[in-house]
Amino acid sequence: MGQLAFLKAFILVAMSIDANDNRRHVHVFQKGQRHLKSVAKIWIESNGEKCIEIAESTLLAKENKVLVDAIDRHWEYINEQITITFRGEKTRPINIE
Repeated sequence: MGQLAFLKAFILVAMSIDANDNRRHVHVFQKGQRHLKSVAKIWIESNGEKCIEIAESTLLAKENKVLVDAIDRHWEYINEQITITFRGEKTRPINIE
C-alpha cells in the first residue's frame, strides 16, 4: 500500500494489487480511525486521460468535492506516485492544504 497524500482528515492511498484494474484510482481512508476502512474510492483517469470521478463513497457531498478538487490540483503527482506503488517502490506522500 502506497500513501499518496494527506488531506485534512483523509489519507489517499494506492494499492499495488490494483495494478491490473481497468482504471487508476485512489482509496480514501480517514485519519485517526482505530481500524482503517476505506471511506471512498475515486477514479483518477479513463483510458490514460485525467478523469476524476467518485466510484463509491460514504462521505458527505462537500467532503467528496474537497477530495476531487485536491486530486485535480495534484493529479500529476498522485498519478506518478501510483506508478511508483505499482512498481513496488516506496512513495513520498504530500500534505495537501
